Amino acid sequence: MPDIDHTLQISAAPEAVYSLVATADGLRKWWAEDVSHGPETVDLGFFNRDTIYKLKLESSAAPSRAKWLVESGKEWSGTRLIFEITPAGQGCKLRFTHAGWAAATDYFVSCNTTWGGLMFRLKDAAEGRANGPLFTAAGMSY
Repeated sequence: MPDIDHTLQISAAPEAVYSLVATADGLRKWWAEDVSHGPETVDLGFFNRDTIYKLKLESSAAPSRAKWLVESGKEWSGTRLIFEITPAGQGCKLRFTHAGWAAATDYFVSCNTTWGGLMFRLKDAAEGRANGPLFTAAGMSY
């Protein structure tokens, strides 16, 4: 099974990065504007809710790890979003993995590219240069 992997250095404390990847409010700052949540689940709406990804926080170890199980989406269902945060220098290192894809389809490749852009939005949010979420009600924000 192929995985998507990204690693980047962030000039922010692990706690700042963790809050961005482990909470609905955090995800709203860099990923998607349309985020609703329950006690342990988050729904992210894309393209006027034509696409909704339901995420369940599968495991969490603040401030070093958050693991989400994706419960919906044609190719996303059953995959996992894993954020591992380790102190490094004056900040931290984030290793992101979107694990468990069934195949390296064209959509997989497209998602890899999108995740790359999302990682830099996450970095900017953690470092105080918030650009807002990549996905807004109007579509994608560049």
